[in-house]
Amino acid sequence: QSLSPEIALRPTSHAQDPDARANWRIIISLLPYLREFRGRVALALLFLLLAKLATVTVPVALKFIVDSLDSEQSRIIAVPLAMLLAYGLLRFGSVFFGELRDAVFARVAERAMRRAALQVFRHLHNLDLNFHLSRRTGGLSRDIERGTTGMSFLLRFMLFNIIPTLVEIALVAVILLAAFEPRYVLVVLAAVGVYIAFSVVVTEWRTRHVRESNELDSRSNTRAIDSLLNYVTVKYFNNEDYEAAQYDQNLEDWERARMKTRLSLAALNSGQAFIIAAAVTVMMVMAAYQVAAGKLSLGDLVMINAYMIQLFIPLNFLGFVYREIRQALINIERMFGLLGQPARVEDAPDAKPLVAAGGEVRFEQVSFAYREDRPILKDVSFTIPAGHKVAIVGSSGAGKSTIARLLFRFYDVDAGRITVNGQDIRDVTQQSLRAAIGVVPQDTVLFNDTIYYNIAYGRPDATREEVERATRLAHLDGFIAQLPEGFETRVGERGLKVSGGEKQRIAIARMLLKDPPILIFDEATSSLDSESERAILAALNEVAARRTTLVIAHRLSTIMDADNIIVLEHGRIVEQGRHGELIAAGGVYARLWEHQQQAEGEAVAAADGDRSLPST
Repeated sequence: QSLSPEIALRPTSHAQDPDARANWRIIISLLPYLREFRGRVALALLFLLLAKLATVTVPVALKFIVDSLDSEQSRIIAVPLAMLLAYGLLRFGSVFFGELRDAVFARVAERAMRRAALQVFRHLHNLDLNFHLSRRTGGLSRDIERGTTGMSFLLRFMLFNIIPTLVEIALVAVILLAAFEPRYVLVVLAAVGVYIAFSVVVTEWRTRHVRESNELDSRSNTRAIDSLLNYVTVKYFNNEDYEAAQYDQNLEDWERARMKTRLSLAALNSGQAFIIAAAVTVMMVMAAYQVAAGKLSLGDLVMINAYMIQLFIPLNFLGFVYREIRQALINIERMFGLLGQPARVEDAPDAKPLVAAGGEVRFEQVSFAYREDRPILKDVSFTIPAGHKVAIVGSSGAGKSTIARLLFRFYDVDAGRITVNGQDIRDVTQQSLRAAIGVVPQDTVLFNDTIYYNIAYGRPDATREEVERATRLAHLDGFIAQLPEGFETRVGERGLKVSGGEKQRIAIARMLLKDPPILIFDEATSSLDSESERAILAALNEVAARRTTLVIAHRLSTIMDADNIIVLEHGRIVEQGRHGELIAAGGVYARLWEHQQQAEGEAVAAADGDRSLPST
């Protein structure tokens, strides 16, 4: 039977101290995982029952063995041997059936971890870009890891430790009440009550130390990953010692929190051990007096001792399980906090696939702000006819890249609308919209895999011939041919093993392989030298001739052939037209063109001057 992850996991409040209602909501949300494997759960419960029956029967068998050896029955060797054999089988059965239970239930727990991790992974990919820009990868990975592990722990121990231990306590109390005086049962129940109350109170006190330790663990891990991802920047500024000092400071805070956790654990364990020792001592003193008075047999004394030890072993483990469950709830709470993050960009309930044929793009009175107090776009309207190339230029912060992000629907507009072929992009599925758009960003980040993998990522089901064709169109084939491992060369973390220009060409090849009807070039040639830029621009113009193309440009020389050039200033369109028209108008675009031509001329003159200097 299939299981809907959306039903299986429901977000809970991310309060500092989860209340009992939130905890029960977490526990109840795990039940669908048990329903998915009804047969396995039923078989595991059967093995659990057999194991507990064997465990509870062991002290009874031990009593009869001792009484047989302590009486005239010991002369009849068959009786003690039969009881010894039964004792051994019961001991073995209690362990064997427990192992069978764990083996049968393993699939349930592992599947729960898999489904939970997958759901969080999918949800994180569905969240808006702003969430990922403000969160750190290291902390997220730790939250997911601890949360999924906590789910497996809860499924396993709630079902096979908490409930069985309580059942075992009840069975022992019934046996003691039937075989001995009520005061023995009263001592057991009093000890169990004190033990549970003590464990709950101290564990709740420990919870804040555990939570603090987890927070600091995530912080130190995040710091380490962030530093390693920025390895080159660290080297540029000789800040290895600074990074080590920052990391060590985080580790010192974590160490201090862990010490508090360890000391509080020692206090908890010591208190539990004292309660157990006191209860066992009281029971043994009572039994010893009755044996001396002839009211109980030696076997009765041994059975009481065995029951007390047998009772407090799982009870002691129950204290451990309770502590771990509280920590697991904290970990799952953090993971559910991620699931509770709202996706600001969602498909409409009646969203339909985009009809991408043609590919006309329209911005109609679009306004947008990342923050309410800082508007980025203000009443922006323009059209990119199907098959045309439109460029957007402007100073830094004018809103150029924001237009590309809105078209790709990383964010939704605050006012106005964006349409493709007359369809409001908020009314179509995100998957179909993004399948129709190819993007080459200014800052290309590659997967830590081979060049072939990174190019084929544009269309994972593409043939090798199609990948090689995209490589040739991006003028990347010559570079790959020079590499000893060719396509199988690994690019390293974030693509650090290849140059900026090579990364950009890989991104262009990846986009060409995707072969979408709408293209977005966000300063796509900014990392290339002049010769490579000319070659790739020729290839891009060839590809873009059949597609609707939006170009975010910094170097104006790359968009002189655009059908329309839009000039942005402070989030508003101040000019638009073809290159020649804007130059003739003598406005903002003309000034930008003049400044760039002057800067390029000075750069060429400086280079010529350097070449004319005598060598030394």
